[in-house]
Amino acid sequence: QMQLVETGGGSAQAGGSLRLSCTASGDDFRKYCVAWFRQRPGKEREGVARVSPATISTTLTSYADSMRGRSTISRDPDTVYLDLDNLNPEDTAVYYCAAAWRPWNSCTFETYAWNYWGQGTQVTVSS
Repeated sequence: QMQLVETGGGSAQAGGSLRLSCTASGDDFRKYCVAWFRQRPGKEREGVARVSPATISTTLTSYADSMRGRSTISRDPDTVYLDLDNLNPEDTAVYYCAAAWRPWNSCTFETYAWNYWGQGTQVTVSS
């Protein structure tokens, strides 16, 4: 059973930046698609960004409309990062890391596509 842990959340001022990190234990993280989701207060969980497994030669990434242009996902073999830029108070949310062992085109932003979830890390942006 793989376990995911998110770190790097916290408080930021509007216009600021944060880097979130996701690490895993219990299985080979490299073979998984990994995504970041967020859940704002009173809203449904929504996708932010996703990245292909580290076992394929070309890294593929995809961004949801939620933070397109203000987020960057990247990975080294054992950690997946989410850089958040130009934050605004509407970005206040719990950010979750998720992983799935399936082909890239099946790693969609639908929450049911993801097998493993972290506990989340809180990001709070003040104006």
